[in-house]
Amino acid sequence: MNLKQVEKIAKALSDHNRLLILKAIQSSKGKLDCTAIVNSIDLAQPSISHHIKRLVEADLIIPHKEGRFYFYALNQEVLDDYLSTLKNL
Repeated sequence: MNLKQVEKIAKALSDHNRLLILKAIQSSKGKLDCTAIVNSIDLAQPSISHHIKRLVEADLIIPHKEGRFYFYALNQEVLDDYLSTLKNL
């Protein structure tokens, strides 16, 4: 992982609400839809969408469309690579 990617991920992780979203997805044991995220975090839907967009751009979560709904899953490979890169700095 190059330093530009590390920086992008670090910026995405620097927001408390994004960390809450990642925690909600992780605790769902797989995937979580936007409605469930809105119900679990005290934020308006447009704010949740903004934070999800940032997490997707950083490759921390993977969107998957099923019908009209998007589900989000953690990108464990990127998270592991990020942690490994930080350990080796």
